Amino acid sequence: MQQISRMLMKLFQRARLEKPGQVDPRAAEFTLGLLIAMYDRSGTGYVKTRSAAAALISLSGDTLLAKYRAFFQFYAVPDGKETLITPSALRSLLTDLNQIPAIVGEGCTLSCVEIAIHDCFHGVLNAAIVEEKFLSWLRSEPAVLLWLPTCYRLSATEMLSHQARCR
Repeated sequence: MQQISRMLMKLFQRARLEKPGQVDPRAAEFTLGLLIAMYDRSGTGYVKTRSAAAALISLSGDTLLAKYRAFFQFYAVPDGKETLITPSALRSLLTDLNQIPAIVGEGCTLSCVEIAIHDCFHGVLNAAIVEEKFLSWLRSEPAVLLWLPTCYRLSATEMLSHQARCR
């Protein structure tokens, strides 16, 4: 928890320097509170770094493709010359990401995660998939993660400005 707290302090300190007046001084504290609520419900004082990273990536202002690539980098397993996502790694990612809508009462069941894994690996002969297959599956907007592109589109429209006048 202390490691994540220090990282968040540095992250938001840098963000305040880049965007003065736009970052709440308590952003690190609020974000840590959210991460604890999502990933340490039993009060152990421990949050997996990878889980915290997945949440921060998904809530970042980056593009969907950049987020998807980052998920792959954090959850994929090296296998000789290439890096692959296994069903187990995908289960971990989806379980971690499912904690975000769950915090507001919108999470899905474990069966949703299993259905998504089955869909992702449908027709795959190997025990793992490459990044391009993973990205292709995510671009199809699986139901278990439908909230992610929806939130991205909503945040992208916040900056949209139309030069129209109404009567």
